[in-house]
Amino acid sequence: MSADVWLPLPPEEIEGLPQGPNYRFWDGAQDYPADPADCVFYVVPYMKPAALGQRPLAAMSSLEVVQTLSAGIDHVEPALASLPPGVRLCNARGVHEASTAELTLTLILASLRGIPDFVRAQDRGEWLAGFRPALADKNVLIVGYGSIGSAVEDRLVPFEVARVARVARSWRATARGPVHPIAELPALLPEADVVILCTPLNDSTTGLADAAFLARMKDGALLVNVARGPVVDTEALLTEVRGGRLTAALDVTDPEPLPPGHPLWTAPGVLVSPHVGGPTSAFLPRAVRLLVDQLGRFVNREPLRNVILTTGTANGS
Repeated sequence: MSADVWLPLPPEEIEGLPQGPNYRFWDGAQDYPADPADCVFYVVPYMKPAALGQRPLAAMSSLEVVQTLSAGIDHVEPALASLPPGVRLCNARGVHEASTAELTLTLILASLRGIPDFVRAQDRGEWLAGFRPALADKNVLIVGYGSIGSAVEDRLVPFEVARVARVARSWRATARGPVHPIAELPALLPEADVVILCTPLNDSTTGLADAAFLARMKDGALLVNVARGPVVDTEALLTEVRGGRLTAALDVTDPEPLPPGHPLWTAPGVLVSPHVGGPTSAFLPRAVRLLVDQLGRFVNREPLRNVILTTGTANGS
């Protein structure tokens, strides 16, 4: 049996791959590049349907590592039960922080300053002057303070916001201030002018921004979702934006892709971008650096980075 590594990038285009494994290129084609049973390290194709990335897993009987190129792992979790025990699942922490945080600030500024209205007015040849909200002096709440949430706060600093509050699963201290536990969300929401969602999608965050969550947001607040679509209750959000009480900027939606004719497309005060937080020119160099480092660690039997869970253990399948 050979020790194969399946990569969604041509191995000849990745400088610095360690010698030893047989590198196989597979980015979701119908035919596999080799017998899945020989694969020991599987890098899941990026920005492909979840079912496609899960398809070879059940046949990967020798698998030791599943590496995603996304920050989230929800697209592979349903297939973990088919894996042997001891398989490590690693995410792409360090790859998407810059581009996702950059888009988050773009969505906030575009929404507050009315950029979509200006673009539509330009199409009509209309000079649409007037006062708009600024990000300066606003209170911002970041829900999901991991590496992406921290990167968002890095980019908020020059904008002279009044306050940044941070929320994660449990309390902890940071150099910038405390991270509040999620149980304190009801008290924090009414104080925020901008609420940013950048949580992973799991059982505890599905539907987190429900009708009760949204009702606690202050009048005129902006909800920004760069997490996953199902973190927000779409119908509850539509009720709030149709009434004009809240606005929203969504890089992710539920359903996704957002189908033609869906009411979110035309809801007042809603800016939609098509899940483009990660796929930018920043992705490839960071993804390559991660893969070279992880595979070097794997070949040399050193501890891997970004291990989220191990199958067959208390935190795995």
